[in-house]
Amino acid sequence: MSVKDKNQVIIFDTTLRDGEQALQQSLSIKQKLQIALVLEQLGVDVIEAGFPISSPGDLESVRAIAKALKTSVCCGLSRAVDKDIDACHEAFKGLDHCRIHTFIATSDIHAKSKLRKSFSDILDMAVHAVKRARNYTDDVEFSCEDAGRTPIDNLCAMVEAAIKAGATTVNIPDTVGYTLPYEWGNIIHTLFNKVPNIDKAIISVHCHNDLGMATANSLTGVLEGARQIECCVNGLGERAGNTSLEEVVMALKLREGYTKGLYTNIISTNIARASQVVSGICNEPVPSHKAIVGSNAFAHSSGIHQDGVLKNKNTYEILTPQSVGFKENNMHMTARSGRHMIKAVLEKLGYKDGTYDLDSIYSRFLKLADRKGQVFDYDLETLMFFSHQEEEETQFTLDNLSVVSGDKNVLPTAAVRLKIGKRTRTDSGTGNGPVDAVFNCITRLTGIKLELFNFVITAKGTGMNAQGQVDVDVVYNNRHYYGKGLSTDVIEASALSLISACNSIYRAQIIEKEKAGLERKESK
Repeated sequence: MSVKDKNQVIIFDTTLRDGEQALQQSLSIKQKLQIALVLEQLGVDVIEAGFPISSPGDLESVRAIAKALKTSVCCGLSRAVDKDIDACHEAFKGLDHCRIHTFIATSDIHAKSKLRKSFSDILDMAVHAVKRARNYTDDVEFSCEDAGRTPIDNLCAMVEAAIKAGATTVNIPDTVGYTLPYEWGNIIHTLFNKVPNIDKAIISVHCHNDLGMATANSLTGVLEGARQIECCVNGLGERAGNTSLEEVVMALKLREGYTKGLYTNIISTNIARASQVVSGICNEPVPSHKAIVGSNAFAHSSGIHQDGVLKNKNTYEILTPQSVGFKENNMHMTARSGRHMIKAVLEKLGYKDGTYDLDSIYSRFLKLADRKGQVFDYDLETLMFFSHQEEEETQFTLDNLSVVSGDKNVLPTAAVRLKIGKRTRTDSGTGNGPVDAVFNCITRLTGIKLELFNFVITAKGTGMNAQGQVDVDVVYNNRHYYGKGLSTDVIEASALSLISACNSIYRAQIIEKEKAGLERKESK
């Protein structure tokens, strides 16, 4: 990927790779595709879609994303190992411009303790990996893992060798978030002064947030000459997370004068939506105090602050909510709205025709509109996610639910009817509360003896008509499973979430049986 303007900072988003690694469960192909399309609409230059060698599913998802993207470059990660690089090639075979990103650790502690190789051996592996990747594509990125703790002379030698071998982008990662901004700036500055061929490649920075320095280090890196920032929406990522996309983008936009004209191609008014989509799909709530996208980012509680903002917003607001996309929805969608209206809104949100089942979405929309009266675009976004979830193989489906509850003199009682495969079964019973009564019925009907580990209710949208989303974390056979449910009725949402988790358990059981069958055949 070439950059014509020396002031452009490339945004390389790794939410689907580094971000997903930090999640409690993997995302499905359709979930990843939904996030990728939102990232493309946001204006992300490069989307690291996954690690193809890690599993057939990851390879398939990387390929699906690469086929769907029109403007963003799709990237696959690989170790400096032939089979990893070949897996990236397999994912991108026959497709237009894609990037292979290969890496190897360069610090002494990684070389001695993890790789157990000399720096000379590691240098040779890096050169071989870059050359192999260049056989498949002209867009090759190489990363010096743990660059922040790599002796500077070794780091310079590695960067020079990688560029000579054909790397078009060289990434300098602070893998464990160890460095401070001044220290990190000196590392990037030294590379530009000591590596003779550094002008032949784009220098990138990938900073982790273990000491809370990720955004500061990334900005310091571009001020010293780097022209790519690797980041995640909402700062997701391993341990304490990665550089937050929204933070570096808005810092560069707001402080353009200080950074002497550095800019990105990010459409800032799409930031809020991207944050909400990633948060919802990944089941990772955005902290209220999170910079740029947190619920308190534009809130003022102090009397002095409120007085100042009422007189002049600039007194305490350096950004406006509208600049990152926080604004009221103007599309009035009701039960009278037709399919064309829904399709138009979905297209406005970035969903291409053919990437969703309009009949399924419209059917769910009508049911929601009957309950809520008016449906907003964030409701449709949520329906998209849940319709993808329902397309997966299901054994258990809620057919009917009835609950009786009240004060201390009323015993909470539930009656649940489930479709189980082709059969329908009903159960009723009591509990400590209405949700407990419903859960007791569902566990008896499914026959799955599980333990509820966590239960969270959140409002999807704003106001009294917001839908309730219930997320459950259950334990079955010492393994965690997750389920989501969405409804204007939180009791129904609770039932749907547990049924979703039970379907995940059911699918896992099927996979285990298939594996056992294959193992028996191989043993014969």
